[in-house]
Amino acid sequence: MSRHIIEHLSRADPVLGGLIRAVGPCRLAIEGDCHPFETLARAIAHQQLNGTAANTILRRLVDSCGAGAFPTPAQVLAASSERLRAAGFSSAKVAALRDLAEKTVATVVPDAATLLQLTDAEIIERLTEVRGIGRWTVEMLLVFQLGRPDVLPVDDFGIRSGFQAAYGLRRLPRPQALALWGERWKPYRTTAAWYLWRALELKRAGTLPVPPERIRLPRIRRRRRSVAGRQSTRTARRAALRRDGISSAPPRRAGARKRSRPRRTPRSRAPGSRK
Repeated sequence: MSRHIIEHLSRADPVLGGLIRAVGPCRLAIEGDCHPFETLARAIAHQQLNGTAANTILRRLVDSCGAGAFPTPAQVLAASSERLRAAGFSSAKVAALRDLAEKTVATVVPDAATLLQLTDAEIIERLTEVRGIGRWTVEMLLVFQLGRPDVLPVDDFGIRSGFQAAYGLRRLPRPQALALWGERWKPYRTTAAWYLWRALELKRAGTLPVPPERIRLPRIRRRRRSVAGRQSTRTARRAALRRDGISSAPPRRAGARKRSRPRRTPRSRAPGSRK
């Protein structure tokens, strides 16, 4: 990684600069070849599953539909729903996989050569048209396969938790506030995101540096909405995160008990009163 990037980030943000010095050189690995259909199909398989289970499903898909190679969109469309279900895809994932294949044939999902010519915003807009593919999934593709330098996945729980730890915050930053803070990291927000992921590793090891200054995140003015409007917005956001296979809340600590409501004590009745 260029020394210029490190100097830019450290100068723009002293807290991030301290984190960079503690972690050392950025070792972000780019996978290289990006085949949009295969990448998104794999992402659909991995949603809400561990890696072992998802890879088993993908191997079955290759064996049953691709004759040993990853199936093409045409082969997926030619396969019956029963065959895809037999590979291990749920009904929702079968629908998403078919929608991906249809949009690839229709060139809504571009081929690799075309994808490289598009901007980040254009890629996000086109790929999130696919059923089951949300913004977070596309941002992971931009970071780890296309190597785009200025991506900040503000909905990622690991990045939000890393920011909370590195900056000494008492609560998780809201995505909108994190996006505004990250404006100072442009045009190298991908590198900043990688260091925020590493912050949690330092915290577990007990080597996370104390922030040199206390920060205040930008205040986000909340628009007043009706109760129904707030509930619909919250439901839509949770649905989008579920499409990407990520949770909108941190996992419950091991051994933590679910809070139960206190038992109601029955009222005493006067003798002879009606039941």
